[in-house]
Amino acid sequence: MTIETSFFSYGDTEIRALQAADDVLGAAMKRIGKVERTTMPDLFTALIYAIVGQLISVKAAEAVWGRLRDQLGEITPYSIAIQTPDIIQSCGLTQKKASCIHQLASRIEHNQFDLKRLILLSDEEVIRELTSFDGIGRWTAEMLLLHSLQRPDVVSWGDIAIRRGMMKLYGLRDMDKKKFDQYRQRYSPYGSVASIYLWKISYE
Repeated sequence: MTIETSFFSYGDTEIRALQAADDVLGAAMKRIGKVERTTMPDLFTALIYAIVGQLISVKAAEAVWGRLRDQLGEITPYSIAIQTPDIIQSCGLTQKKASCIHQLASRIEHNQFDLKRLILLSDEEVIRELTSFDGIGRWTAEMLLLHSLQRPDVVSWGDIAIRRGMMKLYGLRDMDKKKFDQYRQRYSPYGSVASIYLWKISYE
């Protein structure tokens, strides 16, 4: 099964605004050029992918994702709900993640949770809805906001790579929440594009 992907949509408006708002970031953006960030339009697939990716490396997440797709054939609420949490866990997930994924899929499959309704909610409302599930934290919800809903102003304090990119960009030895929020506010309302560049910088 091929999973539908696209790229985060942004252009000259966002680039010019960020370059005007922050000279250091602006210079890095000019040096790097346009960065394409893959997104998953399907909310369920994107959410499961974000849960898989919690607190592990990209390489490890891709390995688990591959095993999960091999086991299930396709990633849908039904294909997951009919499994047991143990089978899901056998793909390389922790018990907590496997239980969370199974509970989420079951509730969606039985019309107890309307994932598509998230499209109509504000960023903070989406975060509140998703973090009501045991096993879904703020970072996971923010990744869904950026990588599926394509919300324009997401800069996640919980993302280690974004913090690392910010520290490299500004030559900082450490980063506290207050300093992070100062930069995040500077990037607003185009924080998601700033995040895309901070990810790129973090891995340079």
